[in-house]
Amino acid sequence: MNRSLSAASWAEVGSPMLRDPRALVADLHRVHRPAPGTVVVGVLDQLGRVAAGASFPAAQGSQRPGGGDGWQYRNALLAHLRRIIPHDLRRPSPVRTAVLMLCRRGGRNWTAEDGAWMWALHDASTLHGLRCGAYVTLTDEGWQVLGDGRRGRTPHAGSWAHETVRTVSALPVRAIGGAVRAHGAPGAVRAGTR
Repeated sequence: MNRSLSAASWAEVGSPMLRDPRALVADLHRVHRPAPGTVVVGVLDQLGRVAAGASFPAAQGSQRPGGGDGWQYRNALLAHLRRIIPHDLRRPSPVRTAVLMLCRRGGRNWTAEDGAWMWALHDASTLHGLRCGAYVTLTDEGWQVLGDGRRGRTPHAGSWAHETVRTVSALPVRAIGGAVRAHGAPGAVRAGTR
């Protein structure tokens, strides 16, 4: 079974277009500060605002050095979705949308790893009762929403290094919607809800 999507088959998934991709990417980057090799999964509410999010090392979704397949990535995404937000499986149709941002080195072109993460996002969204949303890459050249071609130069894969935190006591803490979220160093597993 092929647990990967090509760039062309991703377009056929019919993911809803983001209202303001630049703001979404900036928000996810500000909260999670992803370094290359980090996955950020976000859940958007009905108005397209980030309701919950988590970040984790991309290698966490792989049991093989150098990459995994969509099934392993799907399991990693589901584990994080279950931690950050209840499923919507009892609803007649999905009202929230899952989005994924992969921070990686290299250019904007589609890669086999992107295909595996796309399959994983689509399957994990279905299994958690969510709509499958946008797949965003954050590379050395900037960010790009794969499938609709919208892109920007900042943030990019190296942006996290400009805000490196030196000690745990220096980490900023802020309350969002009653939940307190501490921002960790790049590469740490983080989760938060709004």
